[in-house]
Amino acid sequence: MRNIMLLLVIFSSMMLSACSLLEEANTSLEYVNQATEHINTLRDFAEQAPQMVKDAAVNPEAKQELENRLNALKEDVEQFNKIDTPAIAEEIHQQLVDKNEAVVQEINKVVESGHLAIDKLENTQLFTTINDIITLLDRIEKLGL
Repeated sequence: MRNIMLLLVIFSSMMLSACSLLEEANTSLEYVNQATEHINTLRDFAEQAPQMVKDAAVNPEAKQELENRLNALKEDVEQFNKIDTPAIAEEIHQQLVDKNEAVVQEINKVVESGHLAIDKLENTQLFTTINDIITLLDRIEKLGL
């Protein structure tokens, strides 16, 4: 009887450990998906922005659209910075947060008092910072393996 109880306790412990590992794997995979989506949003903006800047220089509607896009990007970045991070991704998430904060600062520099300053956007480090973030994508995707 004692042996059966001991086996039952050991089996239960193993099942709980397996559940914990599975939960950690799911959390890591969810983080990878969120981070990948975030970086792809930044990439899409970086690819479209040069044409948007050219259009905004001559078209007030395009300028407003670019300003709206920058504000939406800023909100997305701030929301991403607040997500729960699995232990395995803490270091890379902190790197993303640091770069994201730089993106927010650059957006704040070019959107003054609620108005977009095109000349400042052309001379900003925003696109360089976004490209730095994009380079982290490979490391993030490896977390999902």
